[in-house]
Amino acid sequence: MSRRVSDNDVPEEKEMEINSAPSSRRYSSENLPYVHKVGVPPKQNLLKEFTSTVKETFFADDPLRPFKDQTGSRKFVLGIQTLFPIFDWARDYNLSKFKGDLIAGLTIASLCIPQDIGYAKLANLAPQYGLYSSFVPPLVYAFMGSSRDIAIGPVAVVSLLLGTLLQNEIDSSKNPIDYRRLAFTATFFAGITQVTLGFLRLGFLIDFLSHAAIVGFMAGAAVTIALQQLKGLLGIMHFTKKTDIVSVMRSVWGTVNTEWNWETIAIGVSFLVFLFLAKFIGKKNKKFFWVPAIAPLISVIISTFSVYITHAEKHGVQIVRHIKKGVNPLSAKDIFFSGEYLVKGFKIGVVAGLIALTEAVAIGRTFAAMKDYQLDGNKEMVALGTMNVVGSMTSCYVATGSFSRSAVNYMAGCNTAVSNIVMSIVVLLTLELITPLFKYTPNAILASIIISAVIGLIDIKAVILLWKIDKFDFVACMGAFFGVVFASVEIGLLIAVSISFAKILLQVTRPRTAILGKLPRTSVYRNILQYPDAAKVAGIVIVRVDSAIYFSNSNYIKERILRWLTDEDEILKENQLPRIQYLIVEMSPVTDIDTSGIHALEELYRSLQKRDVKIILANPGQVVVDKLHASKYTELIGYDNIFLAVADAVRACTSKMEQP
Repeated sequence: MSRRVSDNDVPEEKEMEINSAPSSRRYSSENLPYVHKVGVPPKQNLLKEFTSTVKETFFADDPLRPFKDQTGSRKFVLGIQTLFPIFDWARDYNLSKFKGDLIAGLTIASLCIPQDIGYAKLANLAPQYGLYSSFVPPLVYAFMGSSRDIAIGPVAVVSLLLGTLLQNEIDSSKNPIDYRRLAFTATFFAGITQVTLGFLRLGFLIDFLSHAAIVGFMAGAAVTIALQQLKGLLGIMHFTKKTDIVSVMRSVWGTVNTEWNWETIAIGVSFLVFLFLAKFIGKKNKKFFWVPAIAPLISVIISTFSVYITHAEKHGVQIVRHIKKGVNPLSAKDIFFSGEYLVKGFKIGVVAGLIALTEAVAIGRTFAAMKDYQLDGNKEMVALGTMNVVGSMTSCYVATGSFSRSAVNYMAGCNTAVSNIVMSIVVLLTLELITPLFKYTPNAILASIIISAVIGLIDIKAVILLWKIDKFDFVACMGAFFGVVFASVEIGLLIAVSISFAKILLQVTRPRTAILGKLPRTSVYRNILQYPDAAKVAGIVIVRVDSAIYFSNSNYIKERILRWLTDEDEILKENQLPRIQYLIVEMSPVTDIDTSGIHALEELYRSLQKRDVKIILANPGQVVVDKLHASKYTELIGYDNIFLAVADAVRACTSKMEQP
């Protein structure tokens, strides 16, 4: 019976049979079935091999495919549509789609206006800068972005991160002008970072921040943001600048008798209950999705009117007082392109840009999957980066995709990015006409709006799932969470990144290995821990390596295999069974091997020789076979000791053991 080469080997017609004596290949037994030889792939041209590797690494989606066999004019049009997707989907735009986008745009505008004012305070900026950031960036994204559902604007986590990092460099209360300039500088470099990652197709770098670490970081940031809002919710005048829970609680409880304002508390808590009730209604019945969307604006209107007619500000209720009227002023001249703050702005911008990018891409992918369309991550990075670069020159701070607004946008029936344009127009009208009306808006309302918004960032179900699936992921999640809550946002972020890299290093340096046994009534060999009824083969140890073999893990793999052998030998001696004669290494999961890995295999071969045990390889892939052949390792162990399947190797070894 002939066997075909598995998927990770080269096609049968392209194989090169290894020259060896037919008699030895048949194991000197006429009764054994025919065993197909392991193919050695033809040697690739070095340039072609390098080109292929670069293409798979950076251009796996083959972005230039639409340009093939096209005329020059058509290529130009496709290039414009690639850079500005709006010129592609706008051709099919109609009134029906506009109705959905109009409703969605008005709905998210009602949500974003009060949120933006509050988020600007998180970033230690004047309220109008939050509104500025929901005017220009969404317009730019609408032309360049490829997501139909994402809603652009300031978000809580990035606002807090930016405010914390900027405050560490410049005190916003003592030097507001330089603080604002540093904010624009950080926004500029955040955009440059995002554009660079997208243009160089390095988007895969953001995947190094694991899902578990992001869940913990977001939850910790949500708790920190909520704690910061106690200042506005309780009416406290003198509040700590630190963000850790110990400092905040000390600041809160230390002012109970001196600064807590009961009128402010009544306003804040009552509207916080109203906002939570609106959220409950929206979750209970999807038809009422608009209730939690407009609840913040209703809260602002009612509370502002109440404070105005009762003059509650005279009784200690803190109000917004002033929001500058008018459209975004240009700010390119305010960006630090030299001096000591240039490097500081660059560092802050890179960190804020990466976090904003991670959040936006995750949101975009989520809704793209729900609507079953493809999202080009690299295009998204270029679009997000460009809007932040333009935003930094028009008095905006870092904007990205907002999950709460994007969810409302999706539920409201948006069809395209036109909903962002509608939202921008509403924000523009607000800046030109309505901002003076926010003068009497109590800070307690903004605090309650932010608290109700960030609570959604705490994903309890995801944390429970992490505990059930992977304890290490749970530890990573909790590490990031406690780092943010008990230390600071930057410490929490550092812990999140460190744990993510630690997990990668652990998986790379300590790959899984398994002892295989034969499943009853089959010729299939599987892990004996997963299949307890799988039987070991007398005189043979079958080991599977579940990883590529690199310099980082080669020594561990060699030592682990030798430990397997030692353990098996001890068991056999105790039971007075025949010794181990063959070691079969199942290599189908081994996708690659480097020179250190080959050196480790050579050392393993020599160690086995001293034990009078022969090494057999089963089903090495194309890349692995090519390197083993080039290093002459195949000659060292013998061509006849490389098989296409474990079953073939076991039959051959068994027949040899039976011979006198």
